[in-house]
Amino acid sequence: MAARWEHFEHQADIGVRGMGPTRESAFEQVALALTAVVAELPAVRPRELVTVRCTAPDDELLLCDWLNALVYEMAVRGMLFSRYSVTIENGHLEGLAWGEPVDRARHRPAVEVKGATLTALRVAHAAGEWLAQCVLDV
Repeated sequence: MAARWEHFEHQADIGVRGMGPTRESAFEQVALALTAVVAELPAVRPRELVTVRCTAPDDELLLCDWLNALVYEMAVRGMLFSRYSVTIENGHLEGLAWGEPVDRARHRPAVEVKGATLTALRVAHAAGEWLAQCVLDV
């Protein structure tokens, strides 16, 4: 199965979902869905590398921490990311995010993501595919 992402509706907020053949690829895809909430992915160039590290007691909280760490990096650095690489081992995630500073004219940011929530938070493996999802507060 090919890795992919999608959005899903949730009242005033927006859900993000990543699917892939590995847990890591699902986490990478849900990060792409996060960026796509803010801007069109093809407009974001993967020029600068940022490393993100998270630790959590389970996969669901690790996903929430991963997305919140990305929201933090986006806000503090004034960047958007369009490429991700994730390694997960024993509750520790090391993520690489490539992106560039926000160019309002080119990226045309639609919303500001406040953070990932515990709503609809799920990381699961079924039928040979991993799913990672949650709702973002926008």
